[in-house]
Formats: sequence, structure tokens, C-alpha cells
Amino acid sequence: MQLLRTPDSAFDAVADFPFEPHYATLADGARMAYVEAGPADGEPVVLLHGEPTWSYLYRTVIPVLASAGLRAIAPDLVGFGRSDKPAAVDDHSYARHVGWVRELLVDTLNLRAVTIVGHDWGGLIGLRIATENADRVARVVATNTGLPTGDQTMPDVWLRFRDSVRRAPVLDVARLVRAGCLVPPSAAVEAAYAAPFPDESLKAAPRAMPNLVPTTPDDPASDANRAAWQRLSTWDKPFLVAFSDSDPITGGMAPVLARIVPGAHSVTIPNAGHFLQEDAGPRLAEEIVRFVADTPIASFPRP
Repeated sequence: MQLLRTPDSAFDAVADFPFEPHYATLADGARMAYVEAGPADGEPVVLLHGEPTWSYLYRTVIPVLASAGLRAIAPDLVGFGRSDKPAAVDDHSYARHVGWVRELLVDTLNLRAVTIVGHDWGGLIGLRIATENADRVARVVATNTGLPTGDQTMPDVWLRFRDSVRRAPVLDVARLVRAGCLVPPSAAVEAAYAAPFPDESLKAAPRAMPNLVPTTPDDPASDANRAAWQRLSTWDKPFLVAFSDSDPITGGMAPVLARIVPGAHSVTIPNAGHFLQEDAGPRLAEEIVRFVADTPIASFPRP
């Protein structure tokens, strides 16, 4: 696997993201980046981004969590942000991304009693991490995400998005983020989302991810996702469904998660699109803080 790396200078102009990057080298040699804030002994809250963003997505969420005494940790998925970027689209698979994140959280950082927050692909990965490593997980927050198995048809708007990524000779990452926001991001914010990808050679991950979503029942990831749904149907730890009110891509998953996960609590974030962290990041952060405060660790099984 050929690994590429975005030059550090590409991030020099990124504004309003004062968090120093940390790095972990994974078993296959890929370097994975993450930022964190808050007390080192605070309860860990892992913030997982999706396609085509990076930890910058959580820039208004992290300070709220840290101020509440939580240890906020926001990784960059392999292929995104400051993390190394496998050069070929075929280097990416759903299972590989689950494995990369698990290696960071469990093997490298050795986190326990974790609250996993998953958005978009961060949820597709995070829900697998949670159900396959339940002894490490205290809570789950699913936000504008799902766990597709290929047994149901994906929304037309998502299929059009997948096709546009497939066809684009030049992938405009900033435009993809803009299309998922109710309030158009500023030029500086769009530039920050484009920063990890200064040329097309670095965009294998954002090109690959839409094709990794299971859309047929025999997809390589379908059985593992069905197993995760089965585990979620008997989930015995706090689970928050925190979706925005204006997401045509994943909005239909909110009632499904709320129905299947026992005791799931639901909140709706108003006036926000798919990238609700852009439209309403502080509000989402407040809901996470409240959720953690309302579900103290002593109230459910510990590892």
C-alpha cells in the first residue's frame, strides 16, 4: 500500500482550529492523526467525522465538551485530514476503516468507558466499533448516520451523490460540504475542508467512501452490519439519536435507530442540514454534554 501525506504547510491557513495534532503509527505503517482537548482524566468522548470532512468538522463542538470536563478526542480517518492517505481507491474498504479506528482507540490510546459520537461515515464505523467492542464503550451518540446492510434501497439523493463523485474528473471537496449545509460556509471554512487535498492524488479516500456503503445484500460488509444491528437490538447502555431536522440523506435513519435500540433517547437539532456540526455545532455539543451528565457511568454495566 502506497501512503501519501499532505504537507503540513497545507494546513497553515486553516483558521479557528487551535488544536495541536497528535499522531499514531498503525500496524500497517499508516500514520493516523487526532486532536484532543479537555482534562486528561476526563471521560473520553470520541468524535468521528465522515465523508469528505476531517476533525475540523468538530471545531465548535470540542471546546464545549472540554469546558464541561470531558476529554474530547477527534481523529482524522485514514485518507482524510492530517492522516496518511492510501494512494489507491482499492486500498480502502469498510472493514479496513473499522480496523484502523479500532486500532487507534483500543490498541494505541487504550480508551475505556468511551462515548462514541459518529456522524456520516463516522457512524458507519463508530456503530461497528461500539457493538464489536462493547466492553470499552459507555455510550453512543448517532448523528446523521446509519448502518446500511444493502437490504434496503438507498435514497435517490444519496445515489446521485455517489454517481457525481464517481464521474467528477476533479473532486470539489468544499462543494460537497457546502451542499450538505443549510447555511453556506464562509470561504475560509471551505478552504479548510479543501486543505487536506491540495491535488487529486490525495483524494482516493473521498472518492472511495461512497462506493464502500453496502447497497446490495451480498456486499462484503453486509453480514458484519447485520450482526451489528442484532447487537444494537439488545443494547443495554445509553444511546442518543441526535439528528438534524433537514438532512435528506440520512434523516430516515433516526426513527429506525430509535425504534430498534432499547431505551434510545432522541433529540432533533433544528435548522441544520447534513453537516449539522457546521449549522449547529454548539447545540449538538450541549446535547452531548447533557447526555453524558444524565447517564453517569455508575448507572450501567462497566467493563
